[in-house]
Amino acid sequence: MTNKEILETAMRQSAEDNGCRAEDFLSDKNVVVPFRLGKSARKYYKEPITCNFISYGSNVVAATSENTAEIAREYIEKFEFYHCFETPNMHWLNERLEKLGHRVCFMAEYFLPNIDRMPELECAYETRILGPEDFKELYLPQWSNALCSDRKELDVLGVGAYDGDKLVGFVGSSADCDDMWQIGVDVLHEYRRGGIASALTNKLAKEILSRGKVPFYCCAWSNIRSAKNAIRSGFAPAWVEMTAKPAQIVNDMNK
Repeated sequence: MTNKEILETAMRQSAEDNGCRAEDFLSDKNVVVPFRLGKSARKYYKEPITCNFISYGSNVVAATSENTAEIAREYIEKFEFYHCFETPNMHWLNERLEKLGHRVCFMAEYFLPNIDRMPELECAYETRILGPEDFKELYLPQWSNALCSDRKELDVLGVGAYDGDKLVGFVGSSADCDDMWQIGVDVLHEYRRGGIASALTNKLAKEILSRGKVPFYCCAWSNIRSAKNAIRSGFAPAWVEMTAKPAQIVNDMNK
């Protein structure tokens, strides 16, 4: 699988997630489309979604509900596309959405593997490939980034690092859609800063690629430690998303 094929797969998936065309992400003009969650959308996408703003670095694609379409259009035309994902400009958007009962909710950066720069990383501890049968006793707080207890059926593959019989680091992948598996990683606090996370992430990414799937990695833009891990493991920034939802949903999250 080439970098071009990996990127094309991600764009096709983003199009399925939002109701646009994959080629819309390559345009030098911004694009506004009605939001539509496709049948093969990523499993963790939950409606209602007021609008979703996506950029692969050339423009902004805004997938939006009918009653916020004009706000979304004005927003992405008012600011340079990469400024649409930062303050103070987001306040302009949020103030107008709030009048209609919606608020900015999520914002994240996504990473894809760079096949030309996938390093060979060694782990200081024994590593083991793990499958769903091995996960049953691992749905614990310390592994909550690597596994998702709400979607256990999607957890398909992992790599563990062991100090003797003790699991000290774990990276798991979730089959969030047909062609792309998301990676999450956890390392016990006392074992951090020893290269475990990057070694495991790198190894799992290669295992996923060998199965014909595209691994992807996501973190908040402010999670520097996680972003550094992605880059050390052989990933590179690929796209960003910002999602607005009904205000009541956002308020409930903050209780």
